[in-house]
Amino acid sequence: MSIIRWIAVGYALALALAGLLNYIPGLTDAQGRAFGIFALDIYDDMLHFGSAAWAAIAAFTSRRASVLFFQIFGTLYLLDGLLGLITGSGYLDLGILIYGVQNLPFGFKILANLPHIFLGGFAAFTGFFLSRRLP
Repeated sequence: MSIIRWIAVGYALALALAGLLNYIPGLTDAQGRAFGIFALDIYDDMLHFGSAAWAAIAAFTSRRASVLFFQIFGTLYLLDGLLGLITGSGYLDLGILIYGVQNLPFGFKILANLPHIFLGGFAAFTGFFLSRRLP
């Protein structure tokens, strides 16, 4: 299996873990916020589990499927994180439509959106650039 496909396996595991955050005792506070920062709901969980399944299917299908996963997933998640950084709401969970622009402290927006910016950014980098250099 190629390095790109192994990275997709890593994404499948990381995204599955993100989907499980609400269900691991001690990781949420009394208000249901993971790590005391962001509240995840059933829509977020389904998004994470669906993305994990997509990454796993791509990883076990082919290198080409993995590259396509990274290109599409990376672009979607990176843009979602950047929108969340600017507006306080993302679009993947329909937050921008449900909650609109939120007046939140910028430090909070950074912490809440960093996972999507990092995961999406590295996925896009992997799909568009790293995949050209690695087997």
